[in-house]
Amino acid sequence: MNFTLPHIPNRTAKPRSNGLTMMMDKGLSWRQAENFVDSCAELTDIVKLGFGTSYITKDFERKLDIYHSAGLNCYLGGTLFEAFIIRGMFDDYRKMLDKFKLKFVEVSDGSIVIDHDLKCKYIQDLSKDFTVLSEVGSKEEGILISPNKWINMMQTELEAGSWKVIAEARESGNVGIYRPNGTAHVALVNKITAKVNPEDILWEAPIKGQQVWFIKQFGPNVNLGNISHNEVIPLETLRLGLRGDTFHDFLPEELAQKQLV
Repeated sequence: MNFTLPHIPNRTAKPRSNGLTMMMDKGLSWRQAENFVDSCAELTDIVKLGFGTSYITKDFERKLDIYHSAGLNCYLGGTLFEAFIIRGMFDDYRKMLDKFKLKFVEVSDGSIVIDHDLKCKYIQDLSKDFTVLSEVGSKEEGILISPNKWINMMQTELEAGSWKVIAEARESGNVGIYRPNGTAHVALVNKITAKVNPEDILWEAPIKGQQVWFIKQFGPNVNLGNISHNEVIPLETLRLGLRGDTFHDFLPEELAQKQLV
């Protein structure tokens, strides 16, 4: 830190399994990746190369090398996994992961229907060689999944070998655990966390209001994902109570109620 301030909440230290920030790269150039690493690598744990952007990104391997050299774990978006699966190319997908020296992988079924037992088999298979994050929830608006089904899917996917389960929100933040207006399904989240350890969940939260809600609900070390590359530092200030939205949340009571005259 550049200077000292008391009463700043403790953040977990890297490498960490709780308090994760996942940045969503939707097609940054390798030069932009270099700039991102220079300013945000210490604040970022994981980089997701969103949906199918890795298929068309110029100098893709060069960009991966930049991230990996900075100690950032990278994985390809779950939609790309589904693009391989629907074409019957699971073995080719594994070979592609090896080609690009990727150690993290996302398994999802947000765009296609995969029998849940089969999804868990993919997780179990991949977890032998990779760190697996599996995504729960549909990308389609209007598709509602009961809390019990959310809980059951998360629990069985963790048992199958997932390191973290991702609560779906899409990059727009208006499906899955969120209502169409972007606000959280509070009752759903509460029911999920009553049965699933919040440390095992990575909540997709691309919108500031969503980030604020989860920090207030679970504290500064909640796992948050789908963060834009230019929002990683602003998110960290939210976590530390250095932004108006969370300014009073981590202060001792005598300071939080203090009035200056």
